[in-house]
Amino acid sequence: MKLPFELPPDDQISHRLDLCTWQEVEKYLTNCKGIIVPIGSTEQHGPTGAIGTDALTANAVASELSRQTRVLVTPVLPFGMAEHHLAFPGTMSLQPSTLLKVIHDLVISLAGHGFERIFFVNGHGGNIATAKAAFAESYKTAALRNLCVAKKLRCRISNWFLAPSVFKKSRELYGDKEGQHATPSEIALTLHVESGLISKQRPLPEPSPSGPIYGPDDFRLRYPDGRMGSDPFLASAKDGAVLLEKAVFDLTKELSIFLEDS
Repeated sequence: MKLPFELPPDDQISHRLDLCTWQEVEKYLTNCKGIIVPIGSTEQHGPTGAIGTDALTANAVASELSRQTRVLVTPVLPFGMAEHHLAFPGTMSLQPSTLLKVIHDLVISLAGHGFERIFFVNGHGGNIATAKAAFAESYKTAALRNLCVAKKLRCRISNWFLAPSVFKKSRELYGDKEGQHATPSEIALTLHVESGLISKQRPLPEPSPSGPIYGPDDFRLRYPDGRMGSDPFLASAKDGAVLLEKAVFDLTKELSIFLEDS
């Protein structure tokens, strides 16, 4: 994969969009048309998990992916579709229609500058359907506006927690205790990137088993402490470092193929 800049190995600035000048972005686009967008959520993650878990994990994976590939990365979008968690204090959600418009507008903004490959690193399962719908709307808008990249514009959402190496390792580490929400794998990654969260960890009673997801009140009734079949106390910062490495390894291959896809 062609790198956008010839940067020294210890450079930690130029791959971050928020630390670039517009001139640097313009120069970047002469070499690379790809960009990474981390997207997460701000929602409850059980009695011991940080509310920002999904944003923290998506940002950690996207940032390391960008550092290793030198593909530009945007600031994390910390809000997602978390309507079903709204019965728990602290959750902040975008409605699907709102999230669709946000993703659409971000994609069109980037496409208008000449970006052709927009790679979303996702930390929240509730974002997937809406993101894919937003991509379809974005392709239509790009064509209607006759953007120069309209025919080449491609968007992809990659869920770090479903990367094959991550999925396999999580099952090896936690078995059935991985569960479906407030999982030890995602909590482990937060412990790795935010050591202060280790103090929140404690043994918890048996969780409610995983099952269906409906509205906020029903979710709280089915899963009163916010967990779905998971035991986050099994998590460790050491596990998080391993899972981050595996996520970046898998997503690097995926990103490379995505950037080269015609």
